[in-house]
Amino acid sequence: MLNVEMDREAGIAVLRPEGALSESDFTAAAKVIDPYIESHGQLNGLIVSTKDFPGWDSFASLAGHIRFVKGHHEQLRHVALVTDSKLGDVAEKIAGHFLSAEIRHFPYDQFSEAMNWVGGDKPK
Repeated sequence: MLNVEMDREAGIAVLRPEGALSESDFTAAAKVIDPYIESHGQLNGLIVSTKDFPGWDSFASLAGHIRFVKGHHEQLRHVALVTDSKLGDVAEKIAGHFLSAEIRHFPYDQFSEAMNWVGGDKPK
């Protein structure tokens, strides 16, 4: 399951995975995020917050995740990975080569710092 919280005033989406991610999780996330992007042009940021990365429940889920990222990365200014998982460091380094958003990894207990970083450089 993927919980999606949208802070419309700040233009920030917070994704909180709970258990292995499914293909429908990314479809549901897009239904929350896409209307905001359509009316505002972009998100200031996206925060993925999870103590440990839960993985995907199938290859279709991984493919859905890739489609979600591909379809949204150009409308994001910042992506914060808030996790104690070692995957956070790897994702920060690898994804930075493929995504137009600025990406940064934060330890799980630094959610407020991640929120400040994502929301701190708002467009004028």
